[in-house]
Amino acid sequence: MPATGAATSPAADIAAAAADPATGTAGFGFYVHVPFCVSRCGYCDFNTYTAAELGGGVSRDTYAAVVRSEIRAAAAQFGTRPKVDTVFFGGGTPTLLPAAELAAILAEIDREFGLADGYEATTEANPESVDADYLAALHDGGFTRLSIGMQSTASHVLKVLDREHSPQKALDAVAHARTAGFHHVSLDLIYGTPGERAADFANSLAAAVDTGVDHVSAYALIVEDGTALARRIRAGRVPQPSDDVAADRYLAAEAALTAAGFSWYEVSNWAKDDAARCRHNLLYWEGGHWWGAGPGAHSHLPGVRWWNHKHPATYGTALAAGLPVAGHERLTDDDRYLERVLLLTRLADGLPLAELRPDGAAAAERVAAEGLAVIEAGRLVLTLRGRLLADAVVRDLTA
Repeated sequence: MPATGAATSPAADIAAAAADPATGTAGFGFYVHVPFCVSRCGYCDFNTYTAAELGGGVSRDTYAAVVRSEIRAAAAQFGTRPKVDTVFFGGGTPTLLPAAELAAILAEIDREFGLADGYEATTEANPESVDADYLAALHDGGFTRLSIGMQSTASHVLKVLDREHSPQKALDAVAHARTAGFHHVSLDLIYGTPGERAADFANSLAAAVDTGVDHVSAYALIVEDGTALARRIRAGRVPQPSDDVAADRYLAAEAALTAAGFSWYEVSNWAKDDAARCRHNLLYWEGGHWWGAGPGAHSHLPGVRWWNHKHPATYGTALAAGLPVAGHERLTDDDRYLERVLLLTRLADGLPLAELRPDGAAAAERVAAEGLAVIEAGRLVLTLRGRLLADAVVRDLTA
């Protein structure tokens, strides 16, 4: 890579990173962003668009073909192309596209790069956008894993979140996934929504466990500026979520999921066994490399990170002329250090003390003495209390 501070173009930095022998040595993945939604959830600030927001000249009908062209453009950056270990389709709602089109994008990645033996291919799915036939087509098209956005089984909670599906729809989606042949299915939950009672979340956890899924993600509701939920809270129509309530919900999730045979492997993620862990997310957390395709998608190769134009129309126009890059940065040693400590600290496998600088190593001893972590086999592993205060622990380690 060029020295930090040297004036170079995004294309030159990306080409240099693609040629770096380290590319793919810690795993290589593809993220595919599908930015379409039927309606916008009130809490969501992701790069998503309803039909009314897309404007002229952009169509879901042609989207798969456009993304496939970015995959070909990505392949052209490499001399030796790394095999792809994991693929993750996120959104938006990827399952608004026909299953055959998602499968065609996956096949394009295989054609241009090659899917590694035992690869993982995940797509997010909203319960109202899939049925038995759709999920069977996804499985036949090469997908190995589903991440279904359940969020809650309480209708009044789903209403506050502006979710379109009924509680039963999420449960039906899991059953259809099992029938289709998916062995690895995850349910996503959100806790701490205004109006959610402790019993509501307990019921959601119980329902998730009863479906037989092998993975559960549970996230505290975060109110993002510019969202409809933030506007309702400012207007006093909805109360602000409580940090204390969120902590209580997290403890409830840990207790219920552990009792059901799940183990945490990242602060917000629990799996039945190692095979059930989301390998694509682990690739992010453990410092792997990936190419992000689609509007607003982010990519990371050795020493460089970049992101695509956000609006689908702008993205498509830029892609027709080359790589659709809106901006990029070359990572400094300090950037890499902070990110590595931040991400590895959140994992149940822990942060190797050898990764820490001298000040960080001293802080690790203090963190352990305060009961926020334990030091085992040369690694710092968060305790349950430490997981509740993970951000504060990272600040101490990197101060």
